[in-house]
Amino acid sequence: MRLEGKVAIVTASAGAGIGQGTLQALAKEGASVVVTDTHERRTGEVAEALKSEGHKAIGVVCDVTSREQVENMVKKALDEFGRIDILVNNAGTNRMNPIHEMSDEDWDLVIDTNLKGTFYCIRAVLPAMIEQNHGRIVNISSIAGWSGSNQGEAPYCAAKAGIMAFTRCVALETAKYDITVNAIAPGFVPNPFLLKIYPQEALEAIERMIPKGRGGTPQEIANAILFLVSEEGSYITGETIAVSGGWR
Repeated sequence: MRLEGKVAIVTASAGAGIGQGTLQALAKEGASVVVTDTHERRTGEVAEALKSEGHKAIGVVCDVTSREQVENMVKKALDEFGRIDILVNNAGTNRMNPIHEMSDEDWDLVIDTNLKGTFYCIRAVLPAMIEQNHGRIVNISSIAGWSGSNQGEAPYCAAKAGIMAFTRCVALETAKYDITVNAIAPGFVPNPFLLKIYPQEALEAIERMIPKGRGGTPQEIANAILFLVSEEGSYITGETIAVSGGWR
């Protein structure tokens, strides 16, 4: 119960990947959680499932590329729970095309979801965290922000690298308010969503490149997030931590 009395927002958390794994980890440690996703039915179902297990939870539909929806999400969290202690910016997407064939629409979607969405969410929660003089923010980046890619992922890599730099800037601005801001850079974490973007053989090739010999699990990423938002991580801010099985 390391997070008893705390309130956490996790974006894109109604799917089967890192977001929902993080929700479960935070709720089990006593946090009240705000489930957010663009999928209304799934968002409601995940929130109800958590409540049926004895956790405090609400579901709020939110597309992080919409400033209005992000602000509404934060308002509903404050109306329900009175405070926001933790924000995990997990929402992301990818579109794969060579740079010379990349459309403006695909570039904008990837940048807006991954990077601008992170900005919108942080900007929206900071007033409450500053007033409380306390907060914990974790942004989901990627090892692709360091390594780059020759597989048509330029906007994704650019966005994930931008998250690392943005994390550092927010950390420097907010340290005086006892707000820590860090990023996690996962490697390969298999989930059904990836099969909509990558062919199966590409995913299998990636796994063979990982020194640990396998992809990570959502729970393994969630464990690192849990460390950063708990008191054990209170003196860490502005950092990007790879959780990748040794793959870079």
